[in-house]
Amino acid sequence: MKIKKGDNVLVIKGKDRGKKGKVLYAFPKEKRVSVEGVNLLKKHISPQQQKQKQKGKEKTGQVVEFPAPLSVSNVKLFCAKCEKGVRVTKKEGKRICKKCNQKI
Repeated sequence: MKIKKGDNVLVIKGKDRGKKGKVLYAFPKEKRVSVEGVNLLKKHISPQQQKQKQKGKEKTGQVVEFPAPLSVSNVKLFCAKCEKGVRVTKKEGKRICKKCNQKI
């Protein structure tokens, strides 16, 4: 897998097509990545009674938004020089843009 944590990527498929973001997590075995601000899901969390009693508040839950992982095939690495999503090759252990031959 050529995409790693911390890379800037461009989404090329799905409901968030065209968005750019930073990779927060990479799951190489599943071939999936989690991208900041892309593929957001909402999760409803029920209140925990012990914590609520200590704080003296009513029973209230919360809604948490988080980026769900998406397939590596739906993203491309973003080249700053080309300002596009590009394919990547490896030369001497370094990732290089196939269009402008610049190190990513």
